[in-house]
Amino acid sequence: MIINRDLYLDQIIERKHNRLIKIVTGIRRCGKTFLLNELFVKHLFDSGVSKDHVIQISVEGIANSKFKDPDYIYRFITDQMLDDSMYYIIIDEVQEINNFIDLLIGLMILKNTDVYVTGSNSRFLSTDIATEFRGRSDVIELHPLRFSEFVSQYSNIDESWDDYITYGGMPQILTYKQQLQKRSISAICFPVLWKGMFLKETE
Repeated sequence: MIINRDLYLDQIIERKHNRLIKIVTGIRRCGKTFLLNELFVKHLFDSGVSKDHVIQISVEGIANSKFKDPDYIYRFITDQMLDDSMYYIIIDEVQEINNFIDLLIGLMILKNTDVYVTGSNSRFLSTDIATEFRGRSDVIELHPLRFSEFVSQYSNIDESWDDYITYGGMPQILTYKQQLQKRSISAICFPVLWKGMFLKETE
């Protein structure tokens, strides 16, 4: 399932090579990883960038725990940079890296890097982080699917509207057929909303 997020993809493309760290923030499960690692990477390949000049790193999961060490991840990246051409570095959930601020600044000052990361709103939009990155970052805040994006996966517009207003626009909802599954994802992403609805149902 491919959902085009052209509104946000265009924002990222416009910021290429601006010598700033591109930070895609947003609530959990709203599609940050897909936007960078699928849609943007496809744009790079379609634009003629070779695969060995796109370095993608995920920090999540036990198998990737070594990437939480900033010295390790810096060496891992620079060891793959074998020429002076531009390298596109994409790091998912960068806030999981210890001392990630120094890591990102170190990558940014390299002459042939273009750095893109995903991260949580709470970390990157906090006062301390925003101050540290002032003049060094470009933030793209990703939101859940608009209805025009959501409805593209349905053959019945009435059904799509019912699901959209009931469960919201989280992309993962579109992968489920059962109402209970859709509700469970919506409850994870919007716990305050669903807690209020549950209390009303039990009154």
